[in-house]
Amino acid sequence: MHRLSTVLCTSGLAAEARIARAAGFPVLIGAGDRERTAALVESVVNGANCLISFGVAGALAPNLRAGDVIISAEVVSVDGRWRADERFSARVAHLAREIGAFQGPVFGASVILASEAEKGRAWRETGALAVDLESDVVARIATLAGIPFLVARTIADAAHRRLPPAALIPLSGGGTPNLARVLGSVIRRPRQIGTLVRLALETRMALEALAGPASALRGLVTAF
Repeated sequence: MHRLSTVLCTSGLAAEARIARAAGFPVLIGAGDRERTAALVESVVNGANCLISFGVAGALAPNLRAGDVIISAEVVSVDGRWRADERFSARVAHLAREIGAFQGPVFGASVILASEAEKGRAWRETGALAVDLESDVVARIATLAGIPFLVARTIADAAHRRLPPAALIPLSGGGTPNLARVLGSVIRRPRQIGTLVRLALETRMALEALAGPASALRGLVTAF
């Protein structure tokens, strides 16, 4: 049996990383920077036996709401599609059913999809349930290394939600919001405050919903 320490989570936010660490997983924080994420994962993948893309995501499927959980072993991007092997995929699907999570592919995007139109187009073209910036990076590197991967994500913004300008500001290297730049954006465009507050509340719901899946993952990934 492999030790839990060989299972690595990759997240964008420091808040996501804290939840994964509380469940016993080591975490790499890419802070939404895909090149940084790839470099971090590639530097440690030889010591891992499973990679997990862990955190919050944006919904592409119209029926998903803030706090909904997605567990998946399939990722799609504009460059390709990755799926864990049949045996591991079956175990991931079983876990999803056990905890009442949605199952389906996740879209790894190169940029944040901010508008309803962008999300709708990605949903129609890929069939993916949700979108984030890390999952395709994780899936590609895991596949090249010959190890399984999975995605554990909760919805932070519904498909109809248009993200305000302040939400598109890059994170700091530690995966936290750049508060000075966010404040500057709000001062310049105060009409976004209402949407920003709603998004913050929905993101909190998504983060709170991550704790259960994080604990459930322990049994799955430590029983190779």
